[in-house]
Amino acid sequence: MQKFNPKALGLACGVLWALVLCLLALVSMIHGNYGNTIIGIMSSLYLGYDNTIPGAMIGAIWAFIDAFIGGYAFAWLYNKFLST
Repeated sequence: MQKFNPKALGLACGVLWALVLCLLALVSMIHGNYGNTIIGIMSSLYLGYDNTIPGAMIGAIWAFIDAFIGGYAFAWLYNKFLST
């Protein structure tokens, strides 16, 4: 079985999740109430995240860090289980 590269998976997860949250905030900013419930929930996790341009950037940074750590930990743990 092939192992995961933890850094590559962490970067892929981080970039993807950051883009999703950034786009959600920008779409909400343009279209009014679209996604406000999700933005409210995510802003309780990521301080500063909001449906504004600065809020979208702050949320994207938090999301990247969060998903990078999660993706890296997943790959590391998978590789550990694979080698046993």
